[in-house]
Amino acid sequence: MVCLRLQKRLAASVLGCGKKRLWLDPNEPSEISLANSRMSIRKLIKDGIIIRRNTTIHSRARARAFHEARAKGRHSGHGKRRGAKEARMPRKVLWVRRQRVLRRLLRKYRTQKKIDKHQYHKFYIGSKGNQFKNKKVLIEAIHKSKSEKIRAEKLAQQQEARRQKNAELRKRKQAKRQLFGENL
Repeated sequence: MVCLRLQKRLAASVLGCGKKRLWLDPNEPSEISLANSRMSIRKLIKDGIIIRRNTTIHSRARARAFHEARAKGRHSGHGKRRGAKEARMPRKVLWVRRQRVLRRLLRKYRTQKKIDKHQYHKFYIGSKGNQFKNKKVLIEAIHKSKSEKIRAEKLAQQQEARRQKNAELRKRKQAKRQLFGENL
């Protein structure tokens, strides 16, 4: 058995790859052993006696399919869980996310003039006090509050109109009394 350590090292250097990737023709060991310079190695490479093998394929197809399934919620049953519920998804993280969502919505509504600064403050404090489970609940509360506010304003206007009407009637009655009082 001929030692081809030098030839392997030179061929790897010439081809720019590792020694593992080389294929030396097993039928030509004597010819290869005579090559002791880079030039002679280049000649052997040109003749096809020394070849650089292709890299082994490491496919990610299965990994991709698995991750796709994971994204859909598969492979996450009781048997696959390591770590407590709190460790997997801390309550604080959920809380912070929820607060950010609610506060973002409140800011948006305030800039769009859907709510005034007093309503904004009321709902901000409410969301901090855990009154609203999610965005949907907060939106419903805002709509309810707005409708109540409009209703209260309408009632106030009606009462004011009634007051003015009554005051006018009172004035008329008083004017009539004065007229009749003077006549008598």
